[in-house]
Amino acid sequence: MKTLKNIVAIALISVSMVACKSETTPEVKTVETSSEINTNAAKKLDPNATYAKAEFGIEGMTCAMGCAKSIEKKIAKMDGVKSAKVDFDKELAMVEYDEAMVTPTTLEEAVAKAGDTYKVKDMKTVTSFSSEKYECKGEGKACCANKTEKEKMACAEDCKKDCCAGKA
Repeated sequence: MKTLKNIVAIALISVSMVACKSETTPEVKTVETSSEINTNAAKKLDPNATYAKAEFGIEGMTCAMGCAKSIEKKIAKMDGVKSAKVDFDKELAMVEYDEAMVTPTTLEEAVAKAGDTYKVKDMKTVTSFSSEKYECKGEGKACCANKTEKEKMACAEDCKKDCCAGKA
């Protein structure tokens, strides 16, 4: 009986030693990816076309990488869209598009197709994007360093400072 107990004990110890690995090496998996660059959008852009800029808010985004980037990619893939940028922090989309191929309505539809929770608000056609207008330039960055966004946008019409130079 004692011999049987010893054999069972040795078997259990052997099984536990074999089952528990002391080395933890990560499992490496190779995933095939496509490295092709979609050049169809570049081919479909007409250099003689009239491009408009639209700026609009997007409600319903919950994250920068998932929501904002997926909306940005969806809009950027549209025929006639020259550029698309979605700023998650400001809940703002800025799109430059060919007026003959894209309308504000189609932009709104593209955002809706990206997800049911996304809603477009305050769409307007602009001459330059708001991020371009109030950007501090060159050495003049110090003039805007301690100002709030509201103060930066409230430059006087005759202001000659660098921080107001880009104001349209």
